[in-house]
Amino acid sequence: MPLRRTRNLCVLAAALALTATTPAAANAAGPAPGSSTGLREVLFVGNNWDGTADVLESTGDFSRIGRIDVVPDKEARMAEINADPIHWIYFMAIRNSVGEGHDQFVDDMYSTPDGTSVVVSRPSFADVVSLDLATGEVNWRFPVSGYRSDHMAVSPDGKRVAVSASTSNTVHVLDIGTGEELGSFATGDKPHENIFSADGRHIWNMSIGEVNTALDATWLDWTKGDRRITVVDATTFEQVEVIDMRERLDAAGLKDHSDAVRPAAFSPDESKLYFQVSFFNGFLEYDVATNRITRTKTLPKNPATSTDRTTWVNDSRHHGITMKPDGTKLCVAGTMDDYATVVDRATLRQGPLVTVSKPYWATVSGDGKSCVVSESGADRVTAIDFATGEKSVSVPVGDHPQRVRLGRVEAGWSGPSAD
Repeated sequence: MPLRRTRNLCVLAAALALTATTPAAANAAGPAPGSSTGLREVLFVGNNWDGTADVLESTGDFSRIGRIDVVPDKEARMAEINADPIHWIYFMAIRNSVGEGHDQFVDDMYSTPDGTSVVVSRPSFADVVSLDLATGEVNWRFPVSGYRSDHMAVSPDGKRVAVSASTSNTVHVLDIGTGEELGSFATGDKPHENIFSADGRHIWNMSIGEVNTALDATWLDWTKGDRRITVVDATTFEQVEVIDMRERLDAAGLKDHSDAVRPAAFSPDESKLYFQVSFFNGFLEYDVATNRITRTKTLPKNPATSTDRTTWVNDSRHHGITMKPDGTKLCVAGTMDDYATVVDRATLRQGPLVTVSKPYWATVSGDGKSCVVSESGADRVTAIDFATGEKSVSVPVGDHPQRVRLGRVEAGWSGPSAD
């Protein structure tokens, strides 16, 4: 039976489950706040070019609690790379393309349910590691297939982590506690975003194709490769459905839009998917049951942004979208346009354009009241109030912050520090 039909049977149950869950429990591994007195909710901020992760308060002033070195084994990894000519070529290619002249040491991260470790994908090292939060040492390491690791997703129970292996068109699913591979599945070209369904039964993967070429004119879009959404069973890793967004875009009269689906967010009942695509300043709404694009939101262009699409980093225009836990608001990172904004989901009316520098990601604060964006161009994170759409606070972090994830650490934790 097609996924869209079976999904409708689960919508009510998923909605009920979500309304009974706090924002932190819906977005981070581990038990709900209050269920364990030994854990503290935090925000992990991955500083990609630094090779560090800042750990911040998840609400309020978002002050820094501690900092982690995510490449404590850097010397050993570099020795391996330098001894392997092919790996060295890929390492340098990552530095000079997606890395914008820098090594990519942390793309994504999730804490373990017990708050003792954090699991990190490291693109330049083509691996995933678990780091002990008390000692900073590596618990386990999983080299992905190919030569680059990318976006991850954690299962609702916090026990499994899915990671995209960019150059092998594969997603690996690992036991978050041991690093053991539970399975893998094939994707389109350059797997990127991963999302577990709320019930943990399915994994959605979005492949974005070749984003590092200069063949960015609309008529050359066909050169970007096989881009699609691959949906698999999260237990057997068997393919459930493949969604070719090219067909859906064409049917909606959006033939000039790229079909490279970037960051995405489900509505609380998972009936709608909101997603960004390459080169587009805005986002689209996709109805899961009818398998069609239902609405398009074009956001303002920054007059200062170059019109030369080859200057937009990794084919992005906007990169980063999240939803308020009650489903009423979206928060969008306008990466190349240097702003973030809150959008009313019912009307698609945007709020104030909050000036930020190359925002790379958007997530929700622990109390669900704020959108938190990473300003990769200014080395800080900024919180925007969902109610007013206005900036509330900015906090300095390390070099080129990208992914921001809610997680947990043990109560009283304040290190180890990489300072």
